[in-house]
Amino acid sequence: MDIERIKQMTLEEGQGWGFAHSCRVLKLADLIGAELNYNREVVEYAVYLHDWGAFPTYFQVGVHHALRSRQVAQEEILPYTNLSVADQKIVAEAIELHDYRDPRPHTTVESLLVREADWLDMLGVIGIVREMAWGPNNLRQCYERILARREGIQGRLTIPQAREMEIERLARMEAVLAQLQEESFGIL
Repeated sequence: MDIERIKQMTLEEGQGWGFAHSCRVLKLADLIGAELNYNREVVEYAVYLHDWGAFPTYFQVGVHHALRSRQVAQEEILPYTNLSVADQKIVAEAIELHDYRDPRPHTTVESLLVREADWLDMLGVIGIVREMAWGPNNLRQCYERILARREGIQGRLTIPQAREMEIERLARMEAVLAQLQEESFGIL
């Protein structure tokens, strides 16, 4: 199975958010990884597969989406690609360790890139809009989730370009959240 087929499946299965999110994460990985030596093909596979465990077709109650995404990739996708066994293992690690709530360290630059690019997509205006899109129709709950994600990510990025982007995105986020508080009269 080639990357074009995986992209198509991400588009079909991703409920409208999965493909766009993956495209943004890959673009972020390219930007923050510009000065790093890494296997872009491995990163691309990991990026397009990293959230499949959250898609309805593959979702399993009680199984964290990152672990489920790794399971799906290892069992149903990666063995049918042209990736070497070593590269498949790197893709699997990058998928499993991408979530900001996972404190385990990465062991490859590819895993680090996927993780930090994914985290950046949760910051800034895009991070706010993503959380609001998830719902529910309760601004207070969405606002609190935005704050929780921001706090869970803030200060943890390690790639120099990612840290620079983090600073910019956090500043934008702060400005929008302040306006949101003002316009809602603090009620939300």
